[in-house]
Amino acid sequence: MALDERTEMDIAGEAAQPYARRGACPTLARPMPTGDGLLARLRPQGGVLTVHQCAQLAQAALLHGNGLLEITARGSLQIRGLRPQTVEPFAEAVDAAGIIVSPNPVIELPPLNGAEFGDVADAAAMELLLRDRLAEFLQAPGLAPKLSIIVDGGGRFDLADVTADIRLLALSADEWLVAIAGDGASARPVAVGTADEAVTAVGDVLKLLLSSGWQKRCRDIDPERLVSVFTDMHAISRHPRAGATRSVGMHRMAGGMAVIGLKPRFGQIHANDLLAFLAFLGDLDVSDIRSAPDRYLFITGLSEESAAAVRQSVERFGLSADSDDLSSRIATCAGAGACASSFYATKALAETLIERCPEALDGSLDLHLSGCAKGCAHPRRALTISGAANGYHLVLDGLASDAPDAQIAGSDINSAIERLSRLIKSERQAGESARACLDRVGTAMITRALRQE
Repeated sequence: MALDERTEMDIAGEAAQPYARRGACPTLARPMPTGDGLLARLRPQGGVLTVHQCAQLAQAALLHGNGLLEITARGSLQIRGLRPQTVEPFAEAVDAAGIIVSPNPVIELPPLNGAEFGDVADAAAMELLLRDRLAEFLQAPGLAPKLSIIVDGGGRFDLADVTADIRLLALSADEWLVAIAGDGASARPVAVGTADEAVTAVGDVLKLLLSSGWQKRCRDIDPERLVSVFTDMHAISRHPRAGATRSVGMHRMAGGMAVIGLKPRFGQIHANDLLAFLAFLGDLDVSDIRSAPDRYLFITGLSEESAAAVRQSVERFGLSADSDDLSSRIATCAGAGACASSFYATKALAETLIERCPEALDGSLDLHLSGCAKGCAHPRRALTISGAANGYHLVLDGLASDAPDAQIAGSDINSAIERLSRLIKSERQAGESARACLDRVGTAMITRALRQE
């Protein structure tokens, strides 16, 4: 069977396959059940919101959800606490605000995209071109629900450290590189050419995916089949990117303008705090607000003086402009009081960790505080404290659902954190990170120290 014939069968087979996809992401139209109601995830077209649109979104989160908004690890926005009867009114409020939410798959742009940020080509225009020309393939049910596409305009700010199935990188105003299965350094180039040729190449990759089997990822494409479609791919040079220029604090731009990067503490902000912050911004000359990977929020169009004023004031709104803020080194879920599935207040315990065990927060360890075994906030291995009916489960290097290395009674958690702090302080060698120290001393010594009275 020819490639195009097999692809047509996958596209036409939509009616035979229900939506309920394993591992599907929550969307505005299909929110996901969680412990605190339904969770909707959205990414505004181009990743850009005006201050007014952001305020309308916050008001809708208050009216139709529980008022909690989050920025995900890949920079999408999440609204928590929706109910079945408020899903449609919330979506209508988003539409009334003029917020355009494109259908899946998500096409990610660098949060600071555009000529003013050094882009050599228009990434937003390329996104629209992809969606227009390849709509039939992008909406095929045979695609993996978490298929990821990145369009990088080639400027100062990029997504080189974010992995994707398909990457488009502008090499110049007239030339695009298409690569698959990796980050900015590891993705495999398959084609280079004009915008039209790049779109055609992406379409060919999507056809390969659809003909390879149900919901396959680019890493699953057979190498021989890949070369049979992209016959010149081995002659294409890699163009590794240096890595994202993303951080909290001020970024100076041309003409005396500035961008300021902020982080909601623990990646979450209440709508009331966000509305108060937006009211504060109302007295400043702000262009727009953009969410970014690693749970960042960028405010653009500021003068350097205004950016400095924002930096001095954000803490009272639950935001941080401090690159040394230790809260950014802990992944937490909504926690008790916000999620009915959670056994403990994750953010309160995170504050205890910051106060009593700063030695663990040198950036070398992934730390995850999960209110239950589902591990919603960090689906990867980490030093995890998971809530349970009998107290806390400590997993030294694993998921919230893994068998615990130690069980800690609810009343003993603060003492256990202090014992972990003393262990790192006493055992760490000169120049050694917290992770290297714990790896060296080993699980048996760590669990024994945590059990000491």
